[in-house]
Amino acid sequence: MVSESIIRQIVDAALVLRAENLLEIGPGKGALTQQLIARGAKNFTVVEIDPDMVAYLQKNLPPQAGVQIVAQNFLQADLAQLASKPTLFVSNLPYIDAADILDKTLAWPFFQAAVFMFQKEQALRIRARAGEEFYGPLSIFSQLRAQISPICKVSRGCFNPPPKVESVVLAFQKRTSWPVPAEEWPRFKKMVNAAFLHRRKTLFNSWVLCGYDKQKIQQALEACGVDPSARAEQVAPEKYVELFALF
Repeated sequence: MVSESIIRQIVDAALVLRAENLLEIGPGKGALTQQLIARGAKNFTVVEIDPDMVAYLQKNLPPQAGVQIVAQNFLQADLAQLASKPTLFVSNLPYIDAADILDKTLAWPFFQAAVFMFQKEQALRIRARAGEEFYGPLSIFSQLRAQISPICKVSRGCFNPPPKVESVVLAFQKRTSWPVPAEEWPRFKKMVNAAFLHRRKTLFNSWVLCGYDKQKIQQALEACGVDPSARAEQVAPEKYVELFALF
């Protein structure tokens, strides 16, 4: 990331969404880190997987900022050791792991907010509404757990070397309550993923093919006012919550 304007917009958003704890994922050479420090952030944590980047950060970050550098893959990190208080996450996410990192942060009980950069198509999937082209499980799981706002678009020229795709920065704020209890979330995810597993099939048929009971499906669809011929991409996140309660 070489665009000072984009870095400034990310930091501006992060400072608006202040939390008791700040954690940056994959800082690289610290373009965001240095700007956060310059804007007054102190005593926060960065998690970096690349040992060369860890060495660079250890050498170049000002000691008085009190930045804790954790040399680890964020997806393997125990957040209980890093962020057991309301936490704001910030990152120019690696495209390949972006969805998994987002899921891990949103699932963390102490998640409060996040400012993340995504590949443009993935950002469209996260924000898509029922009936739109990019709508799917990622849309549902993200929107049910957080309020999502666009911050800025990021062109290829903002990076050196430039990637093949454009990017988008999104801000996430934790919803006051989850519509699905945390202990039931894995079962809810399984149900939603099953709905989208056979995209050319109706919602009813897709669930049947995944082993769900026909009678329960029929009763749930009728009770929630969902047309049995509807496809998974036509059903809103909140409606999946209603259906799940009857499964």
